[in-house]
Amino acid sequence: MCGIFFSLTAAENPVHLDGDLHYLLTKRGPDEGSYSIGVRGASLNLFNQEGSGRIWLSFASTVLSMRGDHVVRQPLTDTGRTGSILAWNGDAWKIDGQPIPERNDTEIVFNHLLQAITQDYPSGDYTGVPSAAQRVAEAISKITGPFAFVFYDAVNFRLYFGRDCLGRRSLLWGLDEAGNLTICSLSDGSSLSTFQEVEADGIYMVEFADAPNVDLDSVPVNGPLRFDVKNITRIPWSHEVLPAPHMISPTPPMNKAVPEGTPPPLTTTSSNLRELEDRLRQSLALRIQNVREPPSAGDSNVKIAVLFSGGLDCTLLARLAHDILPSGETIDLLNVAFENPRVVAAAAKGLKQLPSAYEGCPDRITGRAAFAELQRVCPARNWRFVAIDIPYVVTVTHRDTVKRLMLPHNTEMDLSIACALYFAARGQGTALDSQRPDNKSFQYKTPARVLLSGLGADELFAGYSRHGVAFSRSGFQGLIDEIDLDVSRLGKRNLGRDNRVIAHWGREARFPFLDEDFVAWVVQTPVWQKCGFGVPDSPPTDAGIDNEKKALRLLALKLGLDNVSREKKRAIQFGSRTAKMETGRTKGTDALR
Repeated sequence: MCGIFFSLTAAENPVHLDGDLHYLLTKRGPDEGSYSIGVRGASLNLFNQEGSGRIWLSFASTVLSMRGDHVVRQPLTDTGRTGSILAWNGDAWKIDGQPIPERNDTEIVFNHLLQAITQDYPSGDYTGVPSAAQRVAEAISKITGPFAFVFYDAVNFRLYFGRDCLGRRSLLWGLDEAGNLTICSLSDGSSLSTFQEVEADGIYMVEFADAPNVDLDSVPVNGPLRFDVKNITRIPWSHEVLPAPHMISPTPPMNKAVPEGTPPPLTTTSSNLRELEDRLRQSLALRIQNVREPPSAGDSNVKIAVLFSGGLDCTLLARLAHDILPSGETIDLLNVAFENPRVVAAAAKGLKQLPSAYEGCPDRITGRAAFAELQRVCPARNWRFVAIDIPYVVTVTHRDTVKRLMLPHNTEMDLSIACALYFAARGQGTALDSQRPDNKSFQYKTPARVLLSGLGADELFAGYSRHGVAFSRSGFQGLIDEIDLDVSRLGKRNLGRDNRVIAHWGREARFPFLDEDFVAWVVQTPVWQKCGFGVPDSPPTDAGIDNEKKALRLLALKLGLDNVSREKKRAIQFGSRTAKMETGRTKGTDALR
């Protein structure tokens, strides 16, 4: 996980990263680097004013090194050859379909981009010859994995920035009153209108027309130049080949086939279920194998933790991780529960005896039950259940920090979800080991820097109640359209917000269900092989399996997770009780004051 800061300014001096933003970015990664370069401002078409002047491009990066055998400081600079610069926050699992060797992926991505911009082609759009922008677009298209980046192509005098098509990393952009452009992993904390998410609908390009790199001491500044956001070019993701620069989306269109007659039953022995298991294992293996040992003190046997509510998706990932990781590695299960004053007061008023403000939380109840089931099914593994109890006073103490991190998101629902993820990712609580002889709990903070999340399963496998409503109203066609809408909005989901609050603790969330190859396979799979709507009843052994996410439920059942396979869907803010902590009639969509 890395922090990115970039500034494009026509001021007399480059903008340097400092203050509050500097502190927050170093929380994302401890290794810092910076680099500034000046380019001549003549004929710049991104500014409202023409004129000769020095334009500063300033980069700063903070790095949390997760792969390879050494730390690669950023930004990377190709000073001896092209003068190009890269700030990268991502995991490139594959390039052009080939797995990345076990070394730092930032260097590989940089060389991949440098090769694209230095190919021996003319820069114009000649027939059969891709333009420089198209070559960069094609290079980005070939990268599989979550990413956000800023890349200065000094050969063709262009700046590129963007996120992967599913938006799994945070990147914001904004303009200040002087017209300076800032691109950053976090908001600078100014007004809400200043910073916005970089949309995951393409990559963005700023062109410096014939602007050479220059001696920084020889070029005078010719007054203030104001940035015009309208002059940024978007290079879109597309399912089709376009005449203009574009990138081919790694996720194909949805399979909208409707069954002719009644589809076959979906059972634990269905061939499609075997392929689902194989593909999910492949996605998970990329994300949990060969993880570098955490540098912090503590149990060095822990490299992987799971954001663990005890629900279907996260417990299924934990169960599969057991089959992939070495037997000696402990897997941490991070389960967060909050003291909610409204719930406590309501229980007291109704004379209802709660076990505790935390143990009565729905996610704590399901979490402990799923922990017990994992112990039963995989007794050779040491599972460490981490009960993260958050008193109300602690929530209030950290609330301003959470609100700051989640910007530009600013609703009550954003805050309740962000709080849950923020404290879960902190990973500090009372732990219980499944293989500890005395069965005693102890104070603990996980050293794991990779956190597994089950996000994406509901969208892909029809896990929301609205999917059942769509089927009841409009049959298979309505169900398909609802899933298609969910999948198309994955890049507009709140993954950027989630990344900002989780990465604050120097940890990285990884999403096996959102692997591009896995998503591509799921969206091409017929709908009746993913969920149980309109499908004949299963055999008695599968009784009680809900239609929502039925394929995943059957896989969990096949792997021995009988109770988990029947667990109901519950939103994180209600399961952990971060929603509606104060009295009043606030709605989730209400803006924070």
